Amino acid sequence: MRRRDLGRLNRFGPHDRQWLRAALRRDMSHASRPAGKFNAGQKLYAAWIAGAVLVMLGTVLLMWFTNLAPLVWRTSATFVHDWLALAMGLVIAGHIAMALMRPESRRGMRTGTVDREWAELEHPLWAEESRNSLDLKDE
Repeated sequence: MRRRDLGRLNRFGPHDRQWLRAALRRDMSHASRPAGKFNAGQKLYAAWIAGAVLVMLGTVLLMWFTNLAPLVWRTSATFVHDWLALAMGLVIAGHIAMALMRPESRRGMRTGTVDREWAELEHPLWAEESRNSLDLKDE
């Protein structure tokens, strides 16, 4: 992933708040859900996964190195680790299911390009930003 994309994932702007409000209202109209290259849901998912990986790493270290912590900490780490692994599995399965319903999104993940019309509909702020970029492909 390019450094610029990491910066985009890390920035939460006013359009992201609007996207989240529309998502919570289940408003599916594209006009009420403006998005840059990454929508607010993708940004929250990336942040959650990054945090979950750190928690998983911390809990597995407590479980592996048994002399680092008392038994109650290790037991708690096992509990947190197991339930977080289950939650991550469910969230990842949900994202796979979403990807299966969106062929253009899958193509973008696989090839790095999407149709300009799709980008203008689903990610209008990014399409506007990328008018002269190679990120979008005319077909």
